[in-house]
Amino acid sequence: MATIFTKIINGEIPCYKIAEDENYLAFLDIMPLAEGHVLVIPKKEVDYIFDLSDDLLSGLMLFAKKIAPAIAQACPCRRVGVSVIGLEVPHAHVHLIPLNSMNDINFTREKLKPSADELKATAERICSFLS
Repeated sequence: MATIFTKIINGEIPCYKIAEDENYLAFLDIMPLAEGHVLVIPKKEVDYIFDLSDDLLSGLMLFAKKIAPAIAQACPCRRVGVSVIGLEVPHAHVHLIPLNSMNDINFTREKLKPSADELKATAERICSFLS
């Protein structure tokens, strides 16, 4: 059965797209830890990040590396943190999260609940900083 991320890739579920190429997709987390929280995924459905081929794993990180500066410009922060948890969705993914403190990347905290308009505006702001 296809994961929710595969359904997003296939256009069955909408997303707030940040960037895409033939192998990867970056989109906003709709229940973010912080404004500008982006998920970066390979289009190939693989459950565990360390089961990705070396090429796909390195490409995923290089794709994420292009997105992080745009997040930092759109959502001013001290750093853009990177996290791989892999327990909620059985599809390898990387979280890019604007950080101002260690608590900003605490996944046990209550998530934000931005409106569709807020998510759209955040996505547009991040995209405006992509080169």
